[in-house]
Amino acid sequence: MSDERGVLIIGYGLAGRVFHAPFIRSTPGLALRAIVTGDPERRAQAASDHPGVRLHSTSDEAWAHLDGIDLVVIASANRTHVPLALEAARRGLHMVIDKPLAATAAQAQIVLDAAASAGVQVHPFQNRRWDSDFLTLRALAAQGSLGRLHRFESRIERLRTIPNGNWRESSDPEDFGGVLLDFGAHLVDQAIALMGPVTTVTAHARSVRDPRAANDDMQMILTHADSSISILVASQAAAFGEPRFILLGTTGGVRISGSDSQEAALKSGLLPSSPTWGVEPTDVTAHLRVGETSGELVDSHIELAAGRWNTFYPAVLESILHGTPAPVPCADVIADLRVLDAARQSADTGATVHLSPQADHG
Repeated sequence: MSDERGVLIIGYGLAGRVFHAPFIRSTPGLALRAIVTGDPERRAQAASDHPGVRLHSTSDEAWAHLDGIDLVVIASANRTHVPLALEAARRGLHMVIDKPLAATAAQAQIVLDAAASAGVQVHPFQNRRWDSDFLTLRALAAQGSLGRLHRFESRIERLRTIPNGNWRESSDPEDFGGVLLDFGAHLVDQAIALMGPVTTVTAHARSVRDPRAANDDMQMILTHADSSISILVASQAAAFGEPRFILLGTTGGVRISGSDSQEAALKSGLLPSSPTWGVEPTDVTAHLRVGETSGELVDSHIELAAGRWNTFYPAVLESILHGTPAPVPCADVIADLRVLDAARQSADTGATVHLSPQADHG
């Protein structure tokens, strides 16, 4: 259709194939028109998944064939995010950039300044803001029954006994690998959204499977402006990864063990347009415990809210067409990256890093 906005995806690994293409194809008003991948197997997969879509082996080849393209999705390796974003801005293209937008806050600001000069929009992809478990946690926190929130624990842990050896595990500083930046981009974003501005960061990051590889195990403690703390853990070498969340307040707490299933649904082939999209099994619940004034502890189990990753691209399109608020403000991601910069510094020096000004979402 002539009124559709054409989309180019750069990168057809896990991010491009699983996290972006299905949502683009399911969003009325967007049309996936081109994909860049230099890997022959991924090229064949893209051709099978999306018949009729133009395939390019390199981004340079794609830049030469931008007819019908309005939005570029940068879903390639971390080291390519900034140069590709700068080129997209130069060519007047709006963009979605997979997390992390850049390796540092300073690099991200360069991208945002270039986009502003070019009059194009940048939309960071922070999809885990719309996880079923996190949406449930935010709703329970907002009810007020937990009292003053004082501790948030969040973890993304799994056991990968043999490193994959890809760029995410590369120790080359230019690859920006490691779980501190990879999983940390989600953990920090959720912590600030839930607990508010961050004032100090203390972090540890190690490589426990292969000392020559990037960090695969990290712990981070954030102190928030109201003196509450967030304890964030990420690992590729953890046999036990639960609970996903613990949120404690002065009069109650929430524990969620089961994780959001939208990624698994995508990998199984479920379309985001499905009426059951984001709905979790009824046996996956949030355990709520509230203390009564009598001293009695009252337990209940709350079904998880439906996950809503499928709201991201419609919101991006509305922002491009009508100037509505972006689904993820770029200023929020700058704040996230300032915390991650501080975590990297703390892990390297062993010192607690103080943030001035504090890192906060708008």
